Amino acid sequence: MRVYEAMIKGLEDIGVRAAFGGAGENAAGLMLALKHSQQIRPVITRHEQAASFMACGHAMYTNELGFCFATAGPGAFNLFSGLAVAMSDSYPVLAVSGYASRAWQGWGSLNETSGLNGTPDSRAMFAATTKKSFLLTDAADTCDVLEEAVNTAFEGRPGPVHIHVPEDLTHRGVEVTDFRHIRLQVAPVVPDPARVEEIASMLADALAGRKRIVALVGFGAIRSGAGAEVRRFIERFQIPLLTTLDGKGIVSEGHPLSVGVFADSGHASAWKAFREADVVLCVGNSLNQHATFNYRADLFENKVLVYVNISETEFRKAYRPDYALLSDARLGVAALHEALDGRVGDVPAAEVDGRDYEARHITHLTGKIHPGELAQAIGRMLPPGAVLLADAGAHLAWLSYYVELEEGQNFRKVGSFGPMAGHVNGAIGMKLAHPERTVVVGCGDGCYSLSGFELMTAVENDIPVIWIIFDDQEFKLIKLFQLVTYGETGLVEFQNPDFAAYAQACGAEGHRVETLEEFEKAFREALASGRPSLIDARITRWAVPHYSPSPDGVIAGLVETIEARLRG
Repeated sequence: MRVYEAMIKGLEDIGVRAAFGGAGENAAGLMLALKHSQQIRPVITRHEQAASFMACGHAMYTNELGFCFATAGPGAFNLFSGLAVAMSDSYPVLAVSGYASRAWQGWGSLNETSGLNGTPDSRAMFAATTKKSFLLTDAADTCDVLEEAVNTAFEGRPGPVHIHVPEDLTHRGVEVTDFRHIRLQVAPVVPDPARVEEIASMLADALAGRKRIVALVGFGAIRSGAGAEVRRFIERFQIPLLTTLDGKGIVSEGHPLSVGVFADSGHASAWKAFREADVVLCVGNSLNQHATFNYRADLFENKVLVYVNISETEFRKAYRPDYALLSDARLGVAALHEALDGRVGDVPAAEVDGRDYEARHITHLTGKIHPGELAQAIGRMLPPGAVLLADAGAHLAWLSYYVELEEGQNFRKVGSFGPMAGHVNGAIGMKLAHPERTVVVGCGDGCYSLSGFELMTAVENDIPVIWIIFDDQEFKLIKLFQLVTYGETGLVEFQNPDFAAYAQACGAEGHRVETLEEFEKAFREALASGRPSLIDARITRWAVPHYSPSPDGVIAGLVETIEARLRG
C-alpha cells in the first residue's frame, strides 16, 4: 500500500472515527485513502484552520485521537491555531501535512517550506506548536513514525503531534511493504503512594483541627473522567467545591456543596469560600490568568496549596505548591479518598452559600435582549447531556456566570490560547464525536463573522450544531479594555449581515430574534429540528459582564484599581 493508505489503516487500528482537513495536491493521496476507509468519516472544510479546531472538538471529551490534515505550505500553516489550542488545552491531536519534494529543496518550489535559501521553515514552526513533529523520510518508516506520534499525543499530559509527508513519498511506485498494525500503549500517570499518604495525613489533621478546606477543580478532572470521584470526595469530607471556568459541571452546579466558579468573572460565593479557606486542594487545573486574578501574588497567602496535576511543569509555574501530587486527576482523587477515609471519622456538614444565578431577576432598561437573560434562558432550556461551548468574548462571561450545569452536561471555553472562532468551528468536530448529545455554541458576532462560512460544512455533512450569536455589532471586551486603559474607544464597532438569511441561504435553519420570548421559541425549534441551526439574538450594548480584579469582590477590586492608578 502507499504511504497515506498505510497511515489511514494505522489510524483505524487505534479507533480514529473522523478526519478534518483541507483539499490540496499534497494531500490528494490522503483524501483518496479516506474516501475508501470504512471507519473514518472525512470532512473537508472551507479553511484548514477550522479543520484543526474540529479535531480539537472531537478529542475534547473522548479518549480518541483528533485528526486533521492539510496540503503543503499555506494549507499546513493554517493548522497552527488549532494545534496551539490542543497544546494549551491538553487535547490529543494528530496533524498530517504535505511537504514539497525534497529533490527541489532550497529552489523555491511551490509550497516549499524547507527553511533553505529564504523559504519558510515549517519544521521549526510545527516543532514549536506540538509535543513533537516528525518528517517522514522513508516509506519503510511509516508505521514506526505513526506509532511514535500517536503514543506521544496521549502520553502524560495529552497534546498535539505532527507528521510531514514529502511529496516524493507519495509518487507512484513508492510503497509501504512492511505495514504492521499500530499499537497505542500509554501508561497512566499514577500517584506515588508515599506522597498520597503524606497529603492525606495533612488533610486529616486539617479536618481534625476544623480547618477550612476547599477544592478548586479544573478541566483536567473532567478530561480524566473524575466527576464521580470528585463528588464522592467532597461529600465524604464535606468540602466546598469551586471550579474554574472549564471545570463547570464536574459535579452538578445545583449540588449543596457546589459554590460556583472561581475566576475574575466568577461568583461571589466562590470568592468568599476561597477567601476563608485555610487549605486549597487544586485538581486538574493550570492556575492560569483568569482563575488567579491575573496571577495575583497574594492569592495563596496564609493558605496551604495542595496541587494534583498530570504535568509536573504545572508545579513550577506561577504558584509553587506546598504539596504536589503528580497524577491523573481521577486516580489521584481516588487515592486521596482511600487514604483519608481511614483517618477521618464523621465530618460535620459544611455550611456554604447557595447559588441560583440561572433564576435571578436581571433589571435592565433597554428594549433589546439582555445577554444575562439570554444566558439564563440557554441554561434553563439546555437538554440533559448537552455540551455548551463558549467562544472568545464577553458572551463567555455571561454564560459561565448565569448557566448552571446539571450532571452530565458540559461547558467549555476556548482555553488559555483563546482564539476567536475556536468553538464556532470546533463544535462540528464535537458533534461528530458525540452524535447523541446536543451541541450548542454561544458566540459573539465577531467570532462568528471570522469563520461562520463553515456552516456550509455542517450543512453538507448533516451535522446538527446550534449556533447562538450574541449580536451587538461591536467587540465588547476590546471596547471595555480601551475605556478602562485609555479613556476612549476606537475601531470596535462594525456592521453585520443578516445572519439568519445567510443561514437559510446555506440550507440551515436561521432565526433572528429581538425579544427573549422570540429566542425561547427559536431555541425550542432548533432543538427539535435535528438540523444545523443559527439564532441571531440582538442583544443590548448597555450591559457589562460581571468582573472583579480581586478575589475579595467587585468593590475591593475597584478600590485596588483606583489606588493603583493614583500610585501610577
